[in-house]
Amino acid sequence: MRTVIAGFDALTDQELDAWHRLRAANAALDSPYFHPGFAAAVHACGPAVQVAVTRDERGEIAALLPCHRDGSLLRPVGWPGADFQGPLLAPGTAFRPLDLLGAGVRALEFDHLVEGCAGFEPWISSRRVSPYVDTTGGLDGYLGRASRTGRDNMGQARRRTAKAERTLGPVRFVADAPDPGALDRVVELKRAQYAATGARDYFAEPGRVDLLHRLLSTREAAFGGVLSTLYAGPHLVAAHFGMRSGGVLHWWFPVYDPAFAGLAPGWMLLRELVAAAPRLGVSRIDLGRGDDEYKRRAKTGETVVCQGLVAKGWLRPALRGARDTLAAAARGSPFGPGLRRLARRLRHVPN
Repeated sequence: MRTVIAGFDALTDQELDAWHRLRAANAALDSPYFHPGFAAAVHACGPAVQVAVTRDERGEIAALLPCHRDGSLLRPVGWPGADFQGPLLAPGTAFRPLDLLGAGVRALEFDHLVEGCAGFEPWISSRRVSPYVDTTGGLDGYLGRASRTGRDNMGQARRRTAKAERTLGPVRFVADAPDPGALDRVVELKRAQYAATGARDYFAEPGRVDLLHRLLSTREAAFGGVLSTLYAGPHLVAAHFGMRSGGVLHWWFPVYDPAFAGLAPGWMLLRELVAAAPRLGVSRIDLGRGDDEYKRRAKTGETVVCQGLVAKGWLRPALRGARDTLAAAARGSPFGPGLRRLARRLRHVPN
């Protein structure tokens, strides 16, 4: 095996064809995060994407791993907004992450590695669930699979939609709205949510708003951004921006207007999206890693994603473990913002 790291722009047609081939051969890679369109959009908006290309003894491409380089550290493409990560390789193929180290690269960090990536096990420090919603058969199909709390919340969402009709005006749902102005409103509401909760502002980094707009303008049959909006009268009460590839839609940036929080508009939006899924060609909505209450109630199943750090020394993995512990303690703690700041500082401690 031989691994070479090249810039995304330098990939040949053969390497891009291998990307599609390897992904199609592995059902664990059906998330839109593994589509080359995501890496292309991230690369266009910065930071630069590099791709580790591994060839076997015959010179055939055996694996690809798109990533970013930050000094001596490699991180998966789209970091820190990538909810599924890992190399593109056929099922049963071995991968040697230590081959990525060298030439100034001292570690590879991951926080949403798909479960079962051969070769990463020694460096996994923790695992967390990533819930999903099976939308086969639309709303009726979902209600037949959902938990009792999921069905109850969908019933409440139906009644609150009727209430919104009475009090605010006609309710209008657009499943796939190529509306840049509505997307700007999604970003505005999301940034206000980050500020209110003390969470790190994803959109504070240059280029990330541009990334969402680029994805929204991508209208390929196999990959693209999807903006879903829910209006009551003249009011945008809830919206969601995500990505879809094939039959998978990733739930990425859901928002609602706090002025209408009493209606639980997030559930209203999710109900409409589940009902519209067959028209969109979507059979699964990935909700992303996390144990949020609405995810626990809405899910019909879950997968597992892994966190860890590939390194030859002992210090970096130890620091990663300490940071994971602090991040876990921050969830649900009144000291959460302070613990999250300390966890972020550990990221910059030198080896």
